[in-house]
Amino acid sequence: MNMNMFEQFLSPELLLIPTFPLSILMPCILIHHKPKLLGNRITTATVKLLKMFLFNMMSQLTPKGQKWSPLLAGLILMLLLSNLLSLLPYTFTPTSQLSTNMALALPLWLATIIMGMKDKFSATLAHLLPEGSPTPLIPFMILIETASQLMRPIALGVRLTANITAGHLLMTMVSSTTISLINTYTFISPLALTLLLLLTLLELAVACIQAYVFVLLTILYLQENS
Repeated sequence: MNMNMFEQFLSPELLLIPTFPLSILMPCILIHHKPKLLGNRITTATVKLLKMFLFNMMSQLTPKGQKWSPLLAGLILMLLLSNLLSLLPYTFTPTSQLSTNMALALPLWLATIIMGMKDKFSATLAHLLPEGSPTPLIPFMILIETASQLMRPIALGVRLTANITAGHLLMTMVSSTTISLINTYTFISPLALTLLLLLTLLELAVACIQAYVFVLLTILYLQENS
């Protein structure tokens, strides 16, 4: 069993050079293809998935907010492929790093705030004071809503980091237990192996759901300010 299970989240290095950027660019390499007259099954499935996602999620936005469609489509593809690739053996998980997730969450949240302040300044400021608030509590309500707005990118990045990290740590513990039980308790090891397979299927679902939730919350922030 590993003495430090968090070592799997350290950035790999090659000749003292971090290979972290290569892990982030891997989804871009996988989805890049030369234009063809006829698409293959993968491109057809990807296009249908993106069309379904954009139709369901972007229909509630204003025409100005719908201009974010290419950015959000690329974001969900990058997060989805990064989460799924991290389930393969001997791979690095970019979305398990808080710095990576905050680098995605903070600019997106800030862009929605700037767009709202530029296009509808009064409506954006009105979100800081809930309707019907008692007059003596107005200063406190404004402070609370301001803190809530500032916590949004932190919650967005921490949620993705915590879910991906927790799943990988649980898989590491179960797999280490399975290996140690093979030579000692033979009759228990199949149960642990079955648990590991079920946990792997769960992590596949979590990888897809967390990418969807990240983009969904970004769309909600965009809908509020567009």
